[in-house]
Amino acid sequence: MKTPALFIRDKVRATAEAQGQAGSAWLAQVDELVATIAAQWNLTLGAQLTGGTASVVVAARTADGEDAALKVAVPGLDPFAGELRTLLAANGRGYARVLRHDRSRDAMLLERLGPRLAELGFDADTQIEALCATLKTAWRSLPEGEIFTTGAQKARDHSQFIAKAWAEFGKPCSERTIERARDYAAARERAFDPETAVLAHGDAHAWNTLVVPGSEAKAFKFVDPDGLFVERAYDLSISLRELSAELVAGDEIGLGHRRCRQLAHLTGVATEAIWQWGLLECASNGLLYVKQGMPDVARQFLAAADAWAKGGPP
Repeated sequence: MKTPALFIRDKVRATAEAQGQAGSAWLAQVDELVATIAAQWNLTLGAQLTGGTASVVVAARTADGEDAALKVAVPGLDPFAGELRTLLAANGRGYARVLRHDRSRDAMLLERLGPRLAELGFDADTQIEALCATLKTAWRSLPEGEIFTTGAQKARDHSQFIAKAWAEFGKPCSERTIERARDYAAARERAFDPETAVLAHGDAHAWNTLVVPGSEAKAFKFVDPDGLFVERAYDLSISLRELSAELVAGDEIGLGHRRCRQLAHLTGVATEAIWQWGLLECASNGLLYVKQGMPDVARQFLAAADAWAKGGPP
């Protein structure tokens, strides 16, 4: 069987190699795996698609002529299959629709969407409006019998990682930022309420938000969800985190407050919760990039966290 010549991005290769023998085996046979799945599902493969840090994605067409995307992930990364379970629960509402899947091979066939929101040249205000509209469509109650990481656990994980990484990697941001982050994590842990929590995306930014074909960039759907059972403010805080470069270019606190109020106005979610998760996300992501040897990227996130630690929510 002729296999497609797949290009394995450096981030995907590093992710696979970090899984040890299983990841190395996946790298060695992923071309054949993709070709085998395509043959079994009667797919015609097209060009490889970009993006992602833990999978290969290839354009495909079904036997019925429907455009699709075949995604095959590095094994062993998602013990609860959060991404697939989130997509299946959504059933195409706010998320890419799952056409077929195979849990044993970490493979999904998804409806083909258009370009990413981040690639459309929209300003930050327009991006936030699109993200909030898509989130309001995507948020839903937890499916009966399903178990996802909760907002309380996410807050504890952030607190533990931030404290450990800050000490381990030379204290790359202020101590006040770490203290404020841990206080905020404790507050978000206490605030977790299963009665009001939703099944959330968990990483809802403009690169994970794609145009619905035929909508002329007026409607979007998400891809690559983490899947969390958490308060809505968590998903909104990702927009604060991802706009950190803009925030540190001027009046960090003033602009951060403006963005936070915008997110709250568009969704009806309290500014305090959005702000607290936003600082937590900036601090934890900055420290993660320090750990990964990317100091320039880390500096952007940590500068935003340091600035926000000087003031409270709007």
